[in-house]
Amino acid sequence: MGTYTTIQGDTWDLIAYRLYGHERYMKLLADANKPLVDYLILPSGTVINVPEIPDGYDDSDTVFWRQDTDENEETYSSVEEGEDDE
Repeated sequence: MGTYTTIQGDTWDLIAYRLYGHERYMKLLADANKPLVDYLILPSGTVINVPEIPDGYDDSDTVFWRQDTDENEETYSSVEEGEDDE
C-alpha cells in the first residue's frame, strides 16, 4: 500500500482518477481511509493510504452520481429541441 499527500481542492473522485485512471475507485480509497470519509474536499497536506486494486474488485457500490448511466435512460439538455444557439 502506498500513500498520497493531498493538495488544495482534492476530492476522493479526483484522487481516484489521478491515481487509478477512473473515478470508480474512489470507494476503494475511502475504505482505506475511513477516518477521513466525512471530508468532501480533503485538507491540503493530508496523507492518505492508497491501496492496490485487488483482483476482481467490485465497484458496483460506487455512489449513484458516479455510476455509468443506463443506455436507455433519458438525458436532459439545457437547450430545448429546435432552439438554435445564438
